[in-house]
Amino acid sequence: MNLPAAGVQFEILPITDDLGRYAAHLTAAAPLHRSLRAHLPTDYEAYMRRMFAEGAEMAVLLADGAVRSLAVYRSHHTTFHGFRFYVDDLVTDEAERGRGIGALMLAWCERRARERGCDTFDLESGVQRPRTHRFYFREGLTVFAFGFTKPLR
Repeated sequence: MNLPAAGVQFEILPITDDLGRYAAHLTAAAPLHRSLRAHLPTDYEAYMRRMFAEGAEMAVLLADGAVRSLAVYRSHHTTFHGFRFYVDDLVTDEAERGRGIGALMLAWCERRARERGCDTFDLESGVQRPRTHRFYFREGLTVFAFGFTKPLR
């Protein structure tokens, strides 16, 4: 793993742990999140708050005070994987990739899953993202199953 540049201050904030305190970070995360999910609604904050009400959570990684990476995740029980920690989205600022920031965010998510006593740590990545897949393989994740989808709209 490449280490972040010396002198850069990093902090990971689980913003849904105290959304009142970290509301400005949710707003600041919108452009980065849209770099991965361009289809997110115009009212990003309302959409994300609805997801949070349904059990999603979010953390942001700040470097020198700016949002450089984010993760949207949830923990839930399943019949297949037991108590599952699932990462909906993990995105790092394109200009920061290759510096270890994504690895820090991924490791933070895995620690959170272990702290919660989760049985598995799961994520999915679109087939069109080979660079991302190389990153996940390097970080110790493996392909476990195929994900299938059928658009309903």
